[in-house]
Amino acid sequence: MLTYLGLFFSAFSSATLLPGTSEVVLSALAINSREALLQLWLVATLGNVLGSCVNYWLGLKMMSYQHKSWFPISPQQVTKAQQLFERYGVWSLFLAWVPIVGDPLTLVAGLCKFRFWLFLLLVSISKGARYAFILFGVMGVERLI
Repeated sequence: MLTYLGLFFSAFSSATLLPGTSEVVLSALAINSREALLQLWLVATLGNVLGSCVNYWLGLKMMSYQHKSWFPISPQQVTKAQQLFERYGVWSLFLAWVPIVGDPLTLVAGLCKFRFWLFLLLVSISKGARYAFILFGVMGVERLI
């Protein structure tokens, strides 16, 4: 149980703006628990998707603080992000899995008030595919050794 909890929190933090190492954790657990690959995939995907939902929620709420002096994003940057997302929004969410790029995309989706159900669907597909790819890769390498 602690194994899955650790994987969940690693995947969750990896999806937020915090640094994370969910790929390494998932790979190590997969090598040691080949019979539990589906469970590992589900836990990692769920944690990562929920972390992206936190980013979405932060994006929804952040504009209420834009008038504060400590607000880290200029109005011009917000406008540019909104314009880019409106241009590529739906398709860009398939890149939610990409390190460095994906986390801000999920935040901007909230900022733009993108439909949550569609956000959840696209991000889940993206994150689930990434973790499936990692597991297939680990199992392929494991067979070669």
